[in-house]
Amino acid sequence: MSSTAATAQPQTAAEAGAAAEPLPTVAEMQLPTWFFGFEGVLAGAFDILHAFPWAWPALVVLALVNIGVSLTLMRKRLRLAKMLWRGKGTRKVAFMLLGLRLGSHALLAMIGIAVTSVLVHVAFAVVMAALTVGLLAYTQRTALRALVTAGKITA
Repeated sequence: MSSTAATAQPQTAAEAGAAAEPLPTVAEMQLPTWFFGFEGVLAGAFDILHAFPWAWPALVVLALVNIGVSLTLMRKRLRLAKMLWRGKGTRKVAFMLLGLRLGSHALLAMIGIAVTSVLVHVAFAVVMAALTVGLLAYTQRTALRALVTAGKITA
């Protein structure tokens, strides 16, 4: 056997398995934006419950559906979801949204405006949901670009 033939073969079993299995594509890994809608509604849950206190069973069902969809329909993409939730960018998004929530209520309290009406709570819920969906979609896009650059997935 020639030396060039020996060097062309994988060195370990892990390399052999990786060579036989093609890298996933961005389309295969990407979570659909509608999936982030679950997180968006849950991000607005505080204000939804203040506006409609009787809505808590629907939010519980929605959280359970989110878990069910994650573990079944999105099973192949669960690895990306785990990477996103463990990622520094996603933690920044979560802390930013929490800071926005607390800061906006504190600022309104300082200027003497109490958030008590149903309309204001619904507006807060819509803004928090939209920001959550938008920021999670942006974080996913950034993470996928980094994975393509690192050669872990293909474009």
